[in-house]
Amino acid sequence: MKIIDLSLPIDDTAFEVHPLRIERTSHKDGVEKLNKVLMSRDPESMKLYEKGERIIKKENLPDEEFLSLEMVYSSVHSGTHLDYSFHYGSKSQGRDSKTADEIPLEWCYQPAVKIDLTHKKPTEAITAEDIENGLKKINYEIKPKDIVLLYTGSDKLFGKKEYFSDYPGVDITAIDYLLDKGINVFGVDTMGIDRPYKFMMKDFLDKKDPSVLWPAHFHGRKREFIHIERLANLESLPDFGFKVICFPVRIRKTGAAWSRVVAIM
Repeated sequence: MKIIDLSLPIDDTAFEVHPLRIERTSHKDGVEKLNKVLMSRDPESMKLYEKGERIIKKENLPDEEFLSLEMVYSSVHSGTHLDYSFHYGSKSQGRDSKTADEIPLEWCYQPAVKIDLTHKKPTEAITAEDIENGLKKINYEIKPKDIVLLYTGSDKLFGKKEYFSDYPGVDITAIDYLLDKGINVFGVDTMGIDRPYKFMMKDFLDKKDPSVLWPAHFHGRKREFIHIERLANLESLPDFGFKVICFPVRIRKTGAAWSRVVAIM
């Protein structure tokens, strides 16, 4: 068995549009933090701490070190993640939208297929015709519950500003095509499923047509689906003959959740 990592990290050194900060406490600093936490539990102990008293001294610990601790302050849309109905709107298919902690886990471990769309330009959107042509090239017919991966190669821009501006979007005709085939989950190696903001905004200002704004996401209000954003390494996969695991981290009542997405060969 071979496992291929299809995920991007939550990286506080990479360019992001949402604030992202990781607060790191080292093993040495952990000794001090431990005492501060312990002694902050009542006012008298805190006074002793402020005077320089300590419950546990560094000499009491192996190598004079405690445990490391990292606090991550991040959007659920950083790193590889799954978007579900609540992200798209308060209602989906006429009922209250479901959140990421309600994603059926059986949808997240299924056979998968990769469709090569590396020819698509950042100004363009991936259409139903593109999906159909891509499937014909590899002689594959989508089966219900397949996880469909749309390969554009845009993950190679991760860490740069261009990652957020130079990628093709997904047209709602492509989403409908997949849903009509019985798909619950599809994934992209781009930062989003809609065209980059600069192209949507230009069209909106030129045409004064609100339908050009985030149409793929808003389509989730009409039809329920899950999509994976920020996949990576899709070039390492064959066209089909593998499974994908994309279990979401269980975070209560969010529209998206991080996932360590992998392919099983």
